[in-house]
Amino acid sequence: MTLSVRNVAVAAALSAALCSALAGCGGGNGSSGSGSGSGSGHQAARMGTPGPSASPSSTSSAGAPQAAGSSPAAAPPPAKAPTLAPGPNGLTPVFERARQQTDKTVALTFDADMTSDQGPRAAGGEHFDNPQLISTLRTLKVPSTIFMTGRWAEEYPDQAKAIGTDPNFEIANHSYSHHAFTSPCYGLPALDAAAARADVDRAFAAFRTAGAVNTVPYFRFPGGCYNDQALRAISTAKVTAVQWDVVSGDAFAKDPDAVAEQVLTGVKPGSVVVMHCTRSAAPVTEEAVQKIVPELRKRGYRFVKVSELIGK
Repeated sequence: MTLSVRNVAVAAALSAALCSALAGCGGGNGSSGSGSGSGSGHQAARMGTPGPSASPSSTSSAGAPQAAGSSPAAAPPPAKAPTLAPGPNGLTPVFERARQQTDKTVALTFDADMTSDQGPRAAGGEHFDNPQLISTLRTLKVPSTIFMTGRWAEEYPDQAKAIGTDPNFEIANHSYSHHAFTSPCYGLPALDAAAARADVDRAFAAFRTAGAVNTVPYFRFPGGCYNDQALRAISTAKVTAVQWDVVSGDAFAKDPDAVAEQVLTGVKPGSVVVMHCTRSAAPVTEEAVQKIVPELRKRGYRFVKVSELIGK
């Protein structure tokens, strides 16, 4: 099966899942609709081929990445993470791939998704966490960036703290509610500008309450959907929006080999890979990681956190 055919199949699964359950970050390739704001109306499709950024990549400021480690021992507050300079007219900058594209580094990123209204589903036994994936990343010594929603941190505070005090990981912001910051976006309810800005702050507050220390000023839009209006709404949060250039296709996937193949085919020096840390929506991610990591290392790649890519 070609990658394009696989993406089409995953897209169908995403549409059905989101229409019925507003599952949020799923998988699939497809249009998330046109932007609703002024300007160019850029909007990137979640788990699809990234759309053009609403602002060009800018020169990063200096900053030291966190040292990788495999132990969940508590770590001191991290050094200030590097960010990109604001885009045109002060818009939030967008990062998709390292500008230094000769160094064979790659960042595996994992979205820990949970929408603000999914508490009853969690209480009913649905697993939005994936502790086995985190354990495997530690065992394989893979530095990773976890894009976490505030609601996920509230549901799993012990895990959020363990991840956020492990020097192997850094926690980035994936909003509190996992509602859309522009519309349409896979059926997600949309936030207005004021609510969107507050949602970012609420997520960071949830991380602090859980006891996470290794947090970074990076933000991933729910659904990957954004436009100039969304970038303007969160500009005062002083975050760098982080997208990706490699789609794993792990959301709703059944075949870990297919997920691994898609990642291995897409990775280039400086790539950002988007995956998920949500068992109910991405059940084969951990198995796929066990195949991806040794193969990329065999090819000479080194795994880094997003902060190291942005710092290059």
